[in-house]
Amino acid sequence: MIRFVAPLIGSLLVLAVTGRAQSPAYNVLFIISDDLTATALSCYGNQVCRTPNIDAIADRGTRFTRAYCQGTYCGPSRASFMSGYYPHATGVLGYKNPRPQIGDRPTWSEHFKDHGYYAARVSKIFHMGVPGGIEAGGDGADDERSWSERFNSPGPEWKAAGDGETLENNPDGTKPVVGGNTFVVVEADGDDLVHSDGKTAAKAVELIHQHKDEPFWLGVGFVRPHVPFVAPRDYFEPFLPYSKMVLPKKLPGDWDDIPKPGINYKTSRNMKMDIRRQKKAVGGYYASVAFMDAQVGKVMGALRDAGLEDRTIVIFTSDHGYHLGEHDFWAKVSLRDESAGVPLIISVPGKQPAVCHSFVELLDLYPTVSKLCGLEPPAHLQGKDISEMLDDPRAEVRQAAFSVAPSRKGLLLRDERWAYIQYNEDASGGMELFDMREDPQQFHNLADSPEHQSTVKRMRKALAAKLAEVRDNDL
Repeated sequence: MIRFVAPLIGSLLVLAVTGRAQSPAYNVLFIISDDLTATALSCYGNQVCRTPNIDAIADRGTRFTRAYCQGTYCGPSRASFMSGYYPHATGVLGYKNPRPQIGDRPTWSEHFKDHGYYAARVSKIFHMGVPGGIEAGGDGADDERSWSERFNSPGPEWKAAGDGETLENNPDGTKPVVGGNTFVVVEADGDDLVHSDGKTAAKAVELIHQHKDEPFWLGVGFVRPHVPFVAPRDYFEPFLPYSKMVLPKKLPGDWDDIPKPGINYKTSRNMKMDIRRQKKAVGGYYASVAFMDAQVGKVMGALRDAGLEDRTIVIFTSDHGYHLGEHDFWAKVSLRDESAGVPLIISVPGKQPAVCHSFVELLDLYPTVSKLCGLEPPAHLQGKDISEMLDDPRAEVRQAAFSVAPSRKGLLLRDERWAYIQYNEDASGGMELFDMREDPQQFHNLADSPEHQSTVKRMRKALAAKLAEVRDNDL
């Protein structure tokens, strides 16, 4: 096995063993946000929350409009795209590392490390608890052998000095600011470096300059906009007063045709959030996104200053999407598009910017980036090489996307026309079917409609086949 060494030498590298020419080895800069919905980004059409630094990556790369995670909360999703397996293949349906199941098979960053790359992560790439893990500064469910080095970015989170309010389960306003997976907004004192993401950006900048003369795979994990919605107070200014925030369209009786497992775990109702608190939640989320975007800008500035823009593949994404009041749902876990869909931008030097509407999965990043860097992907990977889409955005590699919500035993199959969701493998928990052409906001569940039973039957059969395929591996 040949190892790549030092900086690139021309446009071709000769393999010592085979004598064949190989494509140049790019650096990889993998930037991932936590709990980010694509609809909060201005490059995806948001007119209120401006994200100029993420937009700049999209201006140079391919922006995917139908990218889906494989698990709708962070543990299964991150274990999946880093291992190259679907959650049901590894059995990682919660918050653990996939190493016991994948054995000696390399994770994504490990594959590059094994081929001579410096591979490092800063903050959250595999699962890491937020806010608890960030306060403690620990490694979380990380896989040590995936990295040459790893760095954590502790921060104060909900304990940050400033003006804070607990929005969740606080109808009378008497609850103090609290920790945990709770909707809290903190307009914080101090600058960016007080907080985890500010420290993450600073360390990433340092590493880019330190390792600019060798190939690297650098994972930069930002924890915002995950709750608590905390950022330096300047980032809140564009969203004040919170009363000007616009909530999504509401439909009376929206939950009436939804099976019980399809009602999300966090709702306006069970969090007891009135309209004022809902609007403040949106404003706090946007401020957190704006703060995270500014940190992305610092990392990209370092890449530019180091002269590495034309030698580095840049990926920006999130581990899953997020509800901001659609259907009175909040946060992740649901299998609706707001939660299962993710922003995904891939920028490869020399390729033209584009927008791609074909289906892709986060699982596809491992084999795709390997191929782009001249590394043969391990044969076992369950993702697909989507690199042709970066040359032709009309290309199709997948006809549908597959995602799961393990805590709800939920399964999603999303194709061009239909979003089909079922709960339990025998559908005993109920089904949902949405016509994404006629009902893109997913208001009308057609699963019980007599005229759609043939579609339900077809999608249910296709989902069962997909699940069987996912489990048919040599682990």
